Amino acid sequence: MTDNTWLDKWNERYTHEEFVYGTEPNLYLQEKLESLEPGSILFPADGEGRNSVYAALQGWQASAFDISEQGRHKALQLAQQNNVSIDYQVGELSALGYQEQQFDVIALIYAHFPADIKSSIHKMLDQYLHKGGFIIFEAFSKNHLEYVTKNEKVGGPRDIESLFSIEEIKTDFPGYDIIELKETEVELKEGLFHNGTGSVIRFVGQKQ
Repeated sequence: MTDNTWLDKWNERYTHEEFVYGTEPNLYLQEKLESLEPGSILFPADGEGRNSVYAALQGWQASAFDISEQGRHKALQLAQQNNVSIDYQVGELSALGYQEQQFDVIALIYAHFPADIKSSIHKMLDQYLHKGGFIIFEAFSKNHLEYVTKNEKVGGPRDIESLFSIEEIKTDFPGYDIIELKETEVELKEGLFHNGTGSVIRFVGQKQ
């Protein structure tokens, strides 16, 4: 079940008239999609849709989900402005009706699920990716706490359990050939809430 305080947080954040993480795609996602032939792609925790709309513009069949109705509203607005369509659902992953091996790519871009369910969500997502498909992942690392303490404008969770380590990614996605897996420092300039230097985990894996 979704925690109401968690849901309220995201609905409130997305009521801003502005797109709070901007309308441009995440740079790591953009770079990795350029090397792949367009197919079907799923964006968990897609918020206001900047990444799924970008993928649709590149010819991908883009699906997305989030817990926030307000996020979906903004995402569909952005898709309409760009003359593309995305399949955007709201609700708990287990109730959304995705099919086994439905997707060519699953893109987890700052998809910081609550700490107590994040690994189970990753393992659930695995079943929706076909063999040979790719995970593209960028999210804040456990070392990011030092960065957000110095500069709160960089954003990200404030509890270490919601952040990621290389070891966690290996545990959550065991059946993958690792194409890239590293912790690195990034400069973010994404809307109102991702600005400054942060520490992230980046991962591209191909399902065995």
